[in-house]
Amino acid sequence: MGNAEIERLLETKGVRPTSNRILVMKELAKATNPVNLADLEVLLGFTLDKASIFRVLELFAEKDVVHVIEDGSRSLKYELCHGHAHHSVADQHIHFYCERCKETYCIESVKVPMVELPEGFTPHAVNYVVKGSCPRCSEK
Repeated sequence: MGNAEIERLLETKGVRPTSNRILVMKELAKATNPVNLADLEVLLGFTLDKASIFRVLELFAEKDVVHVIEDGSRSLKYELCHGHAHHSVADQHIHFYCERCKETYCIESVKVPMVELPEGFTPHAVNYVVKGSCPRCSEK
């Protein structure tokens, strides 16, 4: 994903494309699995401090640029939202957390099951995580 494409995507989401935001966005676009704050700090070569990265991630979450995943590892994970439109709960997929290697995997082929809520409750996000051993760790 090039700078021009990143800038267009951020502007579509209502985010001003600053240099820090573009740097974080590039790393998120390259990631094959959801990443946490410490992962991003390393991927960025320590060019940004944790506080700056965190502020970018908070804005990205607020503007639906990223999904925030609570996988039980005590560290929030982040992944890019796919598509340019506002996402909904129905667009979200499940995640798998490997208790052995500590990796979080997107299982995009399985959508989050819809839950019937009482009248007046409106969901914004659902965190659906399955825990166990990934195929690589299961072979060991």
